[in-house]
Order: sequence, then C-alpha cells, then structure tokens
Amino acid sequence: MKLRAVVAALGLAAIAAAPACAWGAGPTDGAWQPRALQAPHYGDALFQFFQDRHFGALTTLMVSQHFGRVAPHDDESELLRGGLLLNYGLHREAGEVFAQLIERNAPPAVRDRAWFFVAKMRHQRGLVAEAEDALARIGGPLPGALEGEHQLLRAQLLVAREDYAAAAALLEQLQQRQDLPAAAAMVARFNLGVALVRLGDAARGEQLLAQVGQTPSADEETRALRDRANVALGFALLQAGQPREARGALQRVRLHAASSNKALLGYGWAAAELKDPKLALVPWTELAAREIGDAAVLEARIAVPYAYGELGAYATALRHYEQAVSDFERERRALDESIAAVRAGALLDALLQSNAAAGLGDATGIATLPDGATLPHRGHLLPLLASHGFQAAFRNLHDLQFLQRNLAHWQSSLSAFDDLLASRRRAYAERLPAVQAFPRAERIAALRQQRDLLAAELARAEAGRDAAAFANEGEQALLERVARGRELLARAAAAGDGNPADLADAAERLRRAAGALTWQLMQELPARSWDAKKALRDSEQALAAAGDREAALARAQQTEPARHEAFAARIAELGARIAALQAPLAQTELAQRALLQEQAVAELQAQQQRLDIYTAQARLAIAQILDRAQLASGGPGAAEVTR
Repeated sequence: MKLRAVVAALGLAAIAAAPACAWGAGPTDGAWQPRALQAPHYGDALFQFFQDRHFGALTTLMVSQHFGRVAPHDDESELLRGGLLLNYGLHREAGEVFAQLIERNAPPAVRDRAWFFVAKMRHQRGLVAEAEDALARIGGPLPGALEGEHQLLRAQLLVAREDYAAAAALLEQLQQRQDLPAAAAMVARFNLGVALVRLGDAARGEQLLAQVGQTPSADEETRALRDRANVALGFALLQAGQPREARGALQRVRLHAASSNKALLGYGWAAAELKDPKLALVPWTELAAREIGDAAVLEARIAVPYAYGELGAYATALRHYEQAVSDFERERRALDESIAAVRAGALLDALLQSNAAAGLGDATGIATLPDGATLPHRGHLLPLLASHGFQAAFRNLHDLQFLQRNLAHWQSSLSAFDDLLASRRRAYAERLPAVQAFPRAERIAALRQQRDLLAAELARAEAGRDAAAFANEGEQALLERVARGRELLARAAAAGDGNPADLADAAERLRRAAGALTWQLMQELPARSWDAKKALRDSEQALAAAGDREAALARAQQTEPARHEAFAARIAELGARIAALQAPLAQTELAQRALLQEQAVAELQAQQQRLDIYTAQARLAIAQILDRAQLASGGPGAAEVTR
C-alpha cells in the first residue's frame, strides 16, 4: 500500500501546496478542504516526502517539531509522522501517534478510516494480532466500498487464525454486497470456498472455487489467484475421490506459473487414480525435467518410474529409479555446497549487492538473483527467496545497513562541527580585543548629548518661531549677505560716504530682499519643523538601537564562551550517543544476518530431508523390482528387468 494513499485517506493532511491528487486517492465525502501552507519547515518535510525521501522527511519533521517550527500545522505534521513510522514497520509508535491525534481531533468517520488503513498495513506485514487490535478501534461502518474491504480484511484475519466457521459466516454476508471491487470479490469467494471445504461443506466450497478458477482475469494478481483456486479445487476433488473432475480443474492452471508444479503433480495423480499411467507420464515427465528444488519435482522424479512400473516396463522403471537416486545424491551434495556458501555469507552479500537500496525503507525486496558464479545452485533457494517472511527480513537487513551508514556519516560529520567550533572560537578571540578597545559607550554618550542640544535648539526655534534656524545652506548664505549688506550700508551712512539718495534706494532694495527671504522661510517653517522633529525621533531610535547593540555586545562577551562550551558539550554528547547506537546496531545487523542465514540453511536442510525420504522410497522401489525379478527367476518379469 502506498504511504501517500494512506495519509490522504485519513483526511487530515491536505494543504494548498500539495493538492489532494498528489496524495493519491483522497476521501470523497468532503471531510477536509485544502488550506494554505504557513510553516516553511513543515513545507520542507513535505517536499522531501513527495520526493520519496521518507527518512529525510521523518528526521526533518521531528527536528522541526522539537523546535516548535511547524505551527499551525501541528496536527498534520503528527499525522505525517505517524504515517512515516507506520511505513517503517514501527506499528506500536505509529499506533500511539494515531491514538493521541485521531481520537482527540478527528471526526469518527476519519478516525475509523485511519484505523482501517493501519490494520490493512499490519495485515500485509503478517501482524495478525496487531491488525485485529486496529480493527477493534473502528466504531462503525466505513463509507462506500471501504466497508466491503473492511469486512473482507476481518474475514482474512479469521482465516489466518483458522477460525473457518466465523470466516465463512462473514464471507457469506460479503457475497451480498454489490459495491465490493471485482478483485476483492474474487478474493472473498476464494477464501469462502477454502473455508467451506475445511468445514466439510465440500459441495459449496468446490462450487465457489470453480467459479474463481473460471473467472476471466486481466492482471497477474487475479490470474495467480485463479490458478490457486484451480489447484485447491483439484486437490479437494482428488481427496473426495473425483479424479476426473480434478483433472478438469487442474487443466485450467497455466503451464508456467507459480502453481503449475502442484497442478502438474496433481494432474498426474488424477490420471493414476483413473488407472491411466500412460496419461500420468505426460505431466510427470514435464514436471520431472524442472528445477529439482521444488518438492513437487522431487515427487515427480519417482512418480515417473512408478508409472512405468504400472505399465509393466520394469527395466525402464528401474533405470528411472536409479537415475532418480543418482540425481538425489548429486543434489544432496549440491545442497551441502549451498549450505556452506550460505554460512560463509555468500548468499546475503550477493543479494545485498544485486538488490541495493538507497535509503531507509526503500528496499522493495529481492528482485534480482545473484549470478551462478557467486552462488552455485541458486535454484535451491528460490521458494525461500520468494516467501514473504524472508523478503521482509531481507528488507530489515537493508534498513539496518542504511542506519549503520547514516550513523557513520554523522560520526564523520562531528569532526566538521568540531572544526567549525574551533574556527568560531578563534575568530572570537581575534576580534574581542578590537571590540573592547573601541570607545562605543563614550561615542554613544557624546551622540546622545549632541541630540539633547539639538532638541533644545529645536524647542527654542519653535517657541520663538525662528524660521532662520531652519534655513538650508543656500538660505543661510543669503541671510549672511543680507546681514553684510546692512552692515555696509550702516557704515556708509555713518561715514557720510556716497549719495544719501543712493544709500536710501539700496537700503530699500535690501529691505525688500530681506522681507522676501523672511516670508519664504516663514512659509517653509511648519514643514521644516516637522522634518526636524522626525529626524530627531529617528536619531533617538538609532541611539536606542545602538544602546541595545552595545548591551547585546556586552552580554555576548559574557555568554559567548559559555555558548562555545555548550556547543562543545553537545557535540561530545552526540558523539557518545552515536557511538552507543553503533554497537547495538552492529550486533542487531549480525543477528539479522544470522537469522536470514539460518532460515536459508533450514530451508536447504528441509530439502535434504525431503531428498532423503524420496531417495529411500526410490531405493525401496528398486529393491521391490529386483525382488520381483528374483522371484520370477527367469520368467518374463526377470527378462523385462535385465533387458
């Protein structure tokens, strides 16, 4: 299940920057509406999430939550964190997040939908009890087709617990639903058929399995389910003593598919039950030529000579039995080689190299097998490698290796932080003497005194309406020229120089010029007075800011060394934490490797045990044929054996 679809379906994480279509199939009942993204740090986590860098999204989100940087998206960020934790298989932690968030804030419909998706993901990981616990938290029917999927999931969990009666009752009800998707309805019919057969209602169970086995399928998943249904139906009919009907079901299984080996084996036994060993040879011969690691192939290796024996071709049967014994012994030696290679670590090293993953949770399972040079007889492990349990354990090993690399990266990054801190300490020590030597306080005091003088001068000019106090440089020059003109005229009049009429005319012109200048200054007085007061206020604010900076600088001189020490302690603490995590993580990785290797060895040893059983059966059959020939003592049977 896609993580985006899960988060979107919960209906709590929609934002305008990430429309509903980007989250996958969102709800259709109007439970939420997009809203604008207001926290850049939350947007950073979302960006990494939509880039499928889930580990980076989770760590970024948790750091931003720690420092309180995601408001007002606190609920959405918790929902995203819960989904990411769930994606990494941390079901208990994710359940706690959902329990705290959904129960507190979400409406019942959204809460129930959330727990359904949690249960579905847990079921996919094989956690039956945990999935049932999540389903128990659903308070009512889910909207639309989700309710059918909800009931189907309940039935699947009952089947997993082998409670076939309860599962059958629930699946019977599902058969009446019209809104169940076609694939889900097919799964429901298959499970109901299996449950009814297990309960003894073979007729109805076989009828349902036959329906599934003949349903047209457009994709590989439903085709595989159809094959499984036909195989289950075929063996059920065989057990019920209906070999002819069993052949009809087994014939519908594809020749090259996951279920084909069982189908070929069952078809042969159906023919044998019908006393037609020649017909049984056809599927058994095809099956015996396949990879020997499958139990059905092993059985076919001795079923072929059995059929020849039934036909009376004892010599041919003897050769096939002897060939089977030889093949089994050779295969046992090959299994010994595979076990040795697995225990030496060749299997896991080759799988990790050929199925690399970039980040935590990015491993999709085993898609590429190692080559034959790296791992001889790799076909022995195909059933194990395809199993869900081994694939999940292999993904865990991938994740452990990623965490190891991530811790190693952070361990090496701490030295860079040490260098940065040393550079900061050095810069602080170099700049501190110059900062301390500069007379900042005296300069600020002198500027404040100058400001006070200007404030007093402004108050005096405003009180006396002294427009000349606000004159600019050009106007100051004109005022000075007027004053010099008056002084010259006064000296000339006192000395009796010049024509009195000319002096009077000059004095009149000067008076008019001075009046015009005074009128102009008085006109500009209100605006210039306002500008001066504004500039005075700005200077006061600048002086206050300078005072604040001076105080901050003084505090920094006291606190900066302590901050350096705090950073150093933090770096040392992180180094110790990383070192403390590396050791148990390395041990866990070794334990996970050992677990996978033991699973592989156990599978190979189980194959050896099957080989031993079939080898013993083949040797017994050889002895029986030889005994029969000896008892015949020269009769037709002995001639047939020795021919």
